[in-house]
Amino acid sequence: MAASKKAESGQVAPASKDRSNKKAVNESELLTVPDGWKEPAFTREDNPRGLLEESSFATLFPKYREAYLKECWPLVQKALNEHHVNATLDLIEGSITVTTTKKTFDPYVIIRARDLIKLLARSVPFEQAVRILQDDTACDIIKVGSLVRNRERFIKRRQRLIGPKGSTLKALELLTNCYIMVQGNTVSALGPFNGLKEVRKVVLDTMKNIHPIYNIKTLMIKRELSKDPELRTQSWERFLPQFKHKNLNKRKEPKKKNVKKEYTPFPPPQPESQVDKELASGEYFLKESQKKRKRVEEIKAKQAEAINRRQEERNKAFIPPKEKLVVKPKKASTETKIDIEAIKEKVKKAKKKKLGALPVEEVKLKIAAGEKKKKKKK
Repeated sequence: MAASKKAESGQVAPASKDRSNKKAVNESELLTVPDGWKEPAFTREDNPRGLLEESSFATLFPKYREAYLKECWPLVQKALNEHHVNATLDLIEGSITVTTTKKTFDPYVIIRARDLIKLLARSVPFEQAVRILQDDTACDIIKVGSLVRNRERFIKRRQRLIGPKGSTLKALELLTNCYIMVQGNTVSALGPFNGLKEVRKVVLDTMKNIHPIYNIKTLMIKRELSKDPELRTQSWERFLPQFKHKNLNKRKEPKKKNVKKEYTPFPPPQPESQVDKELASGEYFLKESQKKRKRVEEIKAKQAEAINRRQEERNKAFIPPKEKLVVKPKKASTETKIDIEAIKEKVKKAKKKKLGALPVEEVKLKIAAGEKKKKKKK
């Protein structure tokens, strides 16, 4: 009674507040998966009585795959026997069959065995395909053959997914932690569920003529953002690049432009008829024979013009190009002879000259000689 009275009065007990806070905390914890958490393995104790009925799956494989399957078949049987699943290889029909036994306790292992034989048939090596039997690994076989109509275009886009020397495919494998095998009209992927989702998106976008490098760049940014614990709860759209579709059409303007004429209230003039044209030129009054002769003359004149034009074009190849004027080198004039004896004397005088300042006596003699010369001139 007291509790009901408190509720009616609007008072809330402190215990109810604590419960609401606990619920909010629990819900937020449920949204995030703790790091390092792993789902417990399915054991015989979970299903001690086994399966009620036998299940089986079969798949066909191509002829070129027969030699490899015969070689690795003992390893396939050994891997499946650990999970109590039988496998049979029929080389005559070209098929592989997997069936459950009385000892099989995991109901999902037959689905994993079915995926294993599918991957082996799609040219995936046994070392990679056997990973499908693990709990944290899944596979996805993407059919790309029917996505592009033109066969040549399909081959180009498939090669674009592989990249030069398999570099694009290797980058995609590192970013998604998946093994990818491109074979024929299908792309087989093997790895965690998040990685398979990204691989499917990239493959389908590549077939839609979107280059895989754009998706690879986005995946690289997402990988760096996931390392920051603060950004896990936030939206990443502001960090991701926005790639705009480019219009590859070279001709942006139309060939024929419709130019609107100025509006006039008057109708356009009536076009001249053939009779009006003949009357204006005076051809209307000519006889039929004269008209015919005139037409023949016009045709002959046009033919003569065409022949002359053709002949000029042919003669262009025979017209020699203009040659540059060759300037002859001028010969050295024999009038100015070099006096070798005078040069020799100059060289002898230069050798006799002493370097450095002249002595005082020589300077006085030179000054005296200079004064004598001046007196003689006077």
